[in-house]
Amino acid sequence: MGSEDAVGKTGETEAVSTIVNLAEEAKDYREGVTAPRRTFRSICKSLFAGGVAGGVSRTAVAPLERLKILLQVQNPHNIKYNGTVQGLKYIWRTEGLRGLFKGNGTNCARIVPNSAVKFFSYEEASKGILWLYRQQTGNEDAQLTPLLRLGAGACAGIIAMSATYPMDMVRGRLTVQGPRALYKGWLPSVIGVVPYVGLNFAVYESLKDWLIKTNPYGLVENSDLNVTTKLACGAAAGTVGQTVAYPLDVIRRRMQMVGWRHASSVVTGDGKSKSSLEYTGMVDAFRKTVRHEGFGALYKGLIPNSVKVVPSIAIAFVTYEVVKDILGVEMKIAD
Repeated sequence: MGSEDAVGKTGETEAVSTIVNLAEEAKDYREGVTAPRRTFRSICKSLFAGGVAGGVSRTAVAPLERLKILLQVQNPHNIKYNGTVQGLKYIWRTEGLRGLFKGNGTNCARIVPNSAVKFFSYEEASKGILWLYRQQTGNEDAQLTPLLRLGAGACAGIIAMSATYPMDMVRGRLTVQGPRALYKGWLPSVIGVVPYVGLNFAVYESLKDWLIKTNPYGLVENSDLNVTTKLACGAAAGTVGQTVAYPLDVIRRRMQMVGWRHASSVVTGDGKSKSSLEYTGMVDAFRKTVRHEGFGALYKGLIPNSVKVVPSIAIAFVTYEVVKDILGVEMKIAD
């Protein structure tokens, strides 16, 4: 009898302990101690919003995107595209409207999943980093710093770029006509995506937070910024990110071009030989590009890219937030 009582008491103790633990976990969840979980429906809505944002923003600047790539890889001894306006006019005159959007279908097929994964990954990384940061500091009201946002953005960029890199290779081929290896140029892409995507998110979120807190010129409406101000924040974020990472984008594109049909006449430095200018790696590509064409070659196409990035990033951020609001997605980008 005594042993039965002991067993019964032990069972009761374990049951009480389990209930207490569950109550504590529920309390922790409400107070933000445990990293939040998302429902499948919420995840799908977030991915959809990110995909729409990417498709809309990239299609809006498709002509500038194609011109940027052509400027990056054209033969310096056989200049066809000399600046933004002249380049767009040349494409229109020689290829018509279709030429301005050449490769955009494949581009959207890449950017839609890329954008979906990027925004979703940023949200999840932000929340995970914020949870760890609060655990470390012991401050449940702590918010992400610009540096932590940069880290979350870098993680999101690497995940999204790695998942969709083969599509980027195919896009480049269709745009310029020329893949020998779907992951050629992957390393400079990874290195470039850290400052680019990281700075995009860090600058956008930090600038938005600062404006909401300080409310200069009465920009805040109902505890939030209006669409015009958000577009300006996105434009500033895109400008900073692409300027820092642009040389790596040029090198990535050139490494992708090597070995394609007509690639020799596109990327070779001397403009005379039909043999391809082979690169043994990223550093070699940097060295040969600067040696053959000068340091300025690393910024070929920067102006049309800047004109493209300003509206593209701005539209992407605002479209993402608008679509999420329409869909009623509960979880927003971490503050």
